[in-house]
Amino acid sequence: MENLAKKFLKKGLLVFSAFLIVLPPLVNSALALDWEAKRTQMIAVDLVPRGIWSPAVLKAMKQVPRQEFVPKHIRKLAYADRPLPIGEGQTISQPYVVAWMSQLLEIEKGMKVLEIGTGSGYQAAVLAVLGARTYSMEIRPNLAHEVKIRLNKLGYRVQVRQGDGYYGWKQHAPFDRIIITAAANHVPRPLLEQLKLGGKLILPLGNVRYYQNMTLIEKDTSSKTHASQHGQVRFVPMVGAAQD
Repeated sequence: MENLAKKFLKKGLLVFSAFLIVLPPLVNSALALDWEAKRTQMIAVDLVPRGIWSPAVLKAMKQVPRQEFVPKHIRKLAYADRPLPIGEGQTISQPYVVAWMSQLLEIEKGMKVLEIGTGSGYQAAVLAVLGARTYSMEIRPNLAHEVKIRLNKLGYRVQVRQGDGYYGWKQHAPFDRIIITAAANHVPRPLLEQLKLGGKLILPLGNVRYYQNMTLIEKDTSSKTHASQHGQVRFVPMVGAAQD
């Protein structure tokens, strides 16, 4: 009986040990599902009720893991509908604003899109998932270096260049769409010149110290521009030549 008890005890320990070996992957899976649930909730609570209707944009917002684009110490806030600090006085835009700007641009697969202000790379990742050939410029060397690594690691095909986005990226112009993710008190002329006929440019335009209007500029086939305003926002200021 003693030997039998030892035999069952040994088996019991083996089974328990096997359970411990299997447990970590289950925990990791649960964590992954939790992030997906947060994205689903974000769409249901913060995006659709506020007018984000584009199936492509909603699909991209569901797919891109925002938690990978915010600092680890505030990762638990990744799906709060608010901007978050990413260092050097910069922020990652709130999910609604990213979706809103993307929807206003009406991006189609294969379009060439220039983003000014890469930041942590979240908007660029959304553009890439939308099927855009994405080019992005970041003026701050440290952020540009970090975001290149992050986007490459996560598998997003985005060309990032460190430099002053005020002057655009002439090498790859013209662009179907241009998105400026920092506040400016005027539209940079080099960017308008690099916008394709029939193209669209969006930016927060106005007083860079207070509030701006989300402004969509469309260039018609005769090169004339038409602007429309879509609501008040507040972005960090565009730096570099924009402040001269």
